[in-house]
Amino acid sequence: MTATQIDLPPPFPDHTQLPESDGTFVKNFQEHPQSLILTDSIGPILQQRHPDGRYAIGQDCGIYWRETEPPEKGAEAPDWFYVPNVPPQLNGEIRRSYVLWREFLTPMIALEFASGDGEEERDATPLSVSPQGETIKPGKFWVYEQIMRIPYYGIYEVKNGKLEVYHLEDVYYQKLQPNERGHYLIAPLDVELGLWHGSYQNQTQLWLRWWDREGNLLLIGEERAVLERQRAEQAEQRAAKLAERLRAMGIDPDA
Repeated sequence: MTATQIDLPPPFPDHTQLPESDGTFVKNFQEHPQSLILTDSIGPILQQRHPDGRYAIGQDCGIYWRETEPPEKGAEAPDWFYVPNVPPQLNGEIRRSYVLWREFLTPMIALEFASGDGEEERDATPLSVSPQGETIKPGKFWVYEQIMRIPYYGIYEVKNGKLEVYHLEDVYYQKLQPNERGHYLIAPLDVELGLWHGSYQNQTQLWLRWWDREGNLLLIGEERAVLERQRAEQAEQRAAKLAERLRAMGIDPDA
């Protein structure tokens, strides 16, 4: 009996073989600093949760969920997302994208910074085929909910200063209600997500930020440095006042 040769299909591509950009511009000047402030402030929390360093944060990076031609049609690129329990690099290489069929772990949370009214970010159009046989592009809300199954999805309308957060319950996203502080609890991270008005990188406006469960703002590195400097100055002032009192009592504080 002669064995029949079978031509196997090529393996699914990995992150080094897929485009890392679809060639579009970022939406506005706030998008990049907004991602930075989220990543910087939650860094200490994630380091505590992942002492082994196994987590990844994507900022406007593609998440590939199906193989298409061209490849970028099978990807969505949240403005910010966090994936627990995966290495930040693959085989020593910086991630070009996140490929679900290679890693199988979905992001815990994805955030979109909408320049418009959020219509694109709320698009729940399912993947389907038209009567003419053309594939109808699905909406990102549907992809996050039904395919990627991302537990938390936030939509921040930058222009309108409006934030919505959805939680995946069973099959569908349910819109969460804010707490008394106007924040949304992201339970797996034990943090809250909300809007903060202030200045960052020469822009004073509303920013998407994190708080702990007690309502304390999670600080970025620059804010932490200022706080430490203030504490050091206060300690020096207390020491100087104590030294003055001791001298008034005839005691040499340096003895």
